[in-house]
Amino acid sequence: MSTDAPAPDFGSGPDSAGLMRRIDTTKAHPARVYDVFLGGTDNFAADREAAAMALAANPRGHLDVRHNRDFVRRAVTELTTRAGIRQFLDVGAGLPTRQNVHQIVQDIAPESRIVYVDHEPVVLVHAQALLTSSAEGRTDYVEADLRDPAKILLEARRTLDLDRPVALVLAAVLHFIEDDEAYDIVRNLLDALPSGSHLVLSHLSEDMNPVAINKVAETFRKRGFSFVLRSRAGIERFLTENGLEQLEPGIVPAHHWRPDDAADAAEAPEPAPSAEHLAGLDAIGRTRYMSIGEATDDDINVYVTVARKG
Repeated sequence: MSTDAPAPDFGSGPDSAGLMRRIDTTKAHPARVYDVFLGGTDNFAADREAAAMALAANPRGHLDVRHNRDFVRRAVTELTTRAGIRQFLDVGAGLPTRQNVHQIVQDIAPESRIVYVDHEPVVLVHAQALLTSSAEGRTDYVEADLRDPAKILLEARRTLDLDRPVALVLAAVLHFIEDDEAYDIVRNLLDALPSGSHLVLSHLSEDMNPVAINKVAETFRKRGFSFVLRSRAGIERFLTENGLEQLEPGIVPAHHWRPDDAADAAEAPEPAPSAEHLAGLDAIGRTRYMSIGEATDDDINVYVTVARKG
């Protein structure tokens, strides 16, 4: 079976060479592994190997990634249309793909402002793709680690008015941070945001399907990643310790948060492949053509929630 993938295209801008020197292509990185599962090409052999091992441990694991992405789409749509939020701070934004937060939000409210935050050099190379914005709104990129909330907030102020409500998006990122530090980070970020702000949160957990997700977690830990599978109670701490009010339906598996049955946001190319083409793909390649609509409760290991700061 084919496991080949095109080499990432990092362009030829003035900073590309310097950024390339900062990328360790021999070690997998969470943002690039996530990109593999979304059908992207901005990843390396080490990332594809990590993704393949995770998929071998849990053959339905790609559904967690894709449903997490689709939850973010639904959540930011809800906050833009119903809560009137016009500012978004997406920390751990990852690599550009279809239906980025700014594209979703500015399609509804063109005047909206979005700041993306990440520290992976490959993401920085592609930051220009994230910086496209409607004429009425603004989009910016901050190179910072989630562990440095002071820097995130300082640089986000270039674009966001932190005296007005902001939606803080922490999607599938906190499980890479150990317990005490994670709660401190969220508290520091939320403390800087005014009443009426919201938290969009998704997090891997072993509550639902412990055997499958623990196998996946072990594959990542062996590659040096911190990987914390918090319980529902542990995830709820991010809300209760900051006085947040959960929006209905509360903390639920990703596919149960206000499902709208919209089209899958997979990065699969068109047209649909032939049976012969599918047969020649490896397991990861085939996931690009699988609908997330087939997910059941036995497949999902991601809790999600949206909560409001009073």
